[in-house]
Amino acid sequence: MQPAESGGKLYRRIVQALITDITNGVFMVGERLPAERDLTERFQVSRPTIREAMIALEMKGIVEARKGSGVFVLASSSIEADQELDIGAFEITEARRMLEGEVAAVAATEITEPQLMELRGLLAEMEQDDNDAAEDADRRFHIAIAEATGNAVIISAVKDFWDLRFRSPLAREVLAKAGSLGTESRMAEHGRILTALESHSPTDARLAMRDHLSRVIDHLLHVTETEAVERARAVTNERRRALARRFA
Repeated sequence: MQPAESGGKLYRRIVQALITDITNGVFMVGERLPAERDLTERFQVSRPTIREAMIALEMKGIVEARKGSGVFVLASSSIEADQELDIGAFEITEARRMLEGEVAAVAATEITEPQLMELRGLLAEMEQDDNDAAEDADRRFHIAIAEATGNAVIISAVKDFWDLRFRSPLAREVLAKAGSLGTESRMAEHGRILTALESHSPTDARLAMRDHLSRVIDHLLHVTETEAVERARAVTNERRRALARRFA
């Protein structure tokens, strides 16, 4: 197995490698691509990276993800390998997890009571049924934590990471598939972050923020899953066959 080469966007190099395979006839039109676990072993990358590569290929019209069956080749010619789809939601969220964990730790030592009051108000706004308004309150919550550090560069970085999710076509596609994390999860996870900040505990704030963004990554993996459905259907079919043999 050859590990993915260093430098550049991992998902994009996987996309290019698979396009080369398709163009060279390794995978024919109508054929199913290898399972996700096989691709992670081949390219020596994580599941999120493979998932983003599959979504990028789907956006290009090269493959189609069929629920319960896998990912199939749709086209083998006139493929634009160089079309850039920018950064994916998994990459952005992982970067946010690393950055905002440390931001929360610093904020825990610097945050004032008026700033905590602002966070409490934003947390209450997240509970509303209007998802766009709740999402906006979520954004302002994270930015308010960055503002508590008093560092203009950190504040700018947190804003940029958040807004990059909507500037990147690939990230937008993944987020559209994902939908909302859910009000209950949103409230519980942000509530833990707020509690840690109220306690002025850098360790707890860092862990609460990282845990929240790790759950976001898990959610994105879950909603873009194709193999879990495929495996469940295979198990169901096998059980049906076993029952048919038993009562034949």
